[in-house]
Amino acid sequence: MNKPEIKPVQIGELAKTLDITTRTIRYYEEIGLMGKTDRLGGGTRTYSKDEVLRLKFILKLKTMGISLKEMKDLSDIFDIHENDFTKITPKLIEILDNHIAKVDEKMASLSSLRKDIVDYRIRMTDFLTHHDRE
Repeated sequence: MNKPEIKPVQIGELAKTLDITTRTIRYYEEIGLMGKTDRLGGGTRTYSKDEVLRLKFILKLKTMGISLKEMKDLSDIFDIHENDFTKITPKLIEILDNHIAKVDEKMASLSSLRKDIVDYRIRMTDFLTHHDRE
């Protein structure tokens, strides 16, 4: 049994579905993250299922703090190797490992900051306690 063909979606509908602006989608196209997109008569952009999945992937990477340059590097690999995920995955793992290390550093720094704040609060409480006794 054949799967039903998914109709291409227009840019406005796609933006609304993903809760982003059409300008964001156009920008991702301009900087080369989206690859080539089809246009209807009059220049209206349409997106296939694969392009929608690609945009969702970009948005996911964005929420994880992946830079546009890193996304562009992934996009270039993806386009060169014609969607061969075995070629993009090692680079993605490298990028994710770098971000894990950055998050670990930030967490350690925040933990240290929290300790400093708690220690300072204790000193201020002690100061008030001793000051009240005098």
